[in-house]
Amino acid sequence: MEHTLKSVDTGLGGLSHAVAAMGDLAVAQVRASIDVFVRHDLADAAKVVRADDALDLQDAEIEKRAVGFIALHQPVADDLRRAIAAMKIAMQLERCGDLAKNIGKRVGRMSAAASENQAAPIAELGQMAAERLAAAVNAYRGADAQGAYSVWLKDTEIDERHDSVLREIVAGMVANPAAIEDGTHLLFIAKNLERIGDHATNIAELVYYQITGADLTERPKL
Repeated sequence: MEHTLKSVDTGLGGLSHAVAAMGDLAVAQVRASIDVFVRHDLADAAKVVRADDALDLQDAEIEKRAVGFIALHQPVADDLRRAIAAMKIAMQLERCGDLAKNIGKRVGRMSAAASENQAAPIAELGQMAAERLAAAVNAYRGADAQGAYSVWLKDTEIDERHDSVLREIVAGMVANPAAIEDGTHLLFIAKNLERIGDHATNIAELVYYQITGADLTERPKL
């Protein structure tokens, strides 16, 4: 029995380490996508696009390991939640990588760098999304239910910031019809960042459930 328990702990520990490492890479990818947008660096934008392959491989490996762990040990309760959460969180992180890749592609398609007035609010939105994702990953790494709950509570902040950015971009497109094409790219970049925030919230929900066994369903009214 002791040998079996040790192998379970080892398997779950390896999964947790792999997911946390993938989370760090996803956060780095998101931050890199924001950086190449602000600097309009086409060479580095292409690197962001190519770097997504690493997250895809990690997602596939984590899924394989989690399925293998479940098949071998047939875990229940807390152990089963940890294995399933590892798979689901990896999936959310992979999608964040896809969104960072999409931002890199959009940067490559823009005819010129965004003006400072355009770039600043989008970069601020991106920073919020990256920080939210990093906080969710840290909550997972530290098995911090309260930290996950805090991330989940702040979901509407990114949505509200995104709505504000959206209005600013549209107003700029109306004022300068010649900039509509690049403005469209800005709209998609902002939307990608808002969706990264959504995935961070999803990760926080999964972390909270993994630790407590309870679902987060309704935010308290302020």
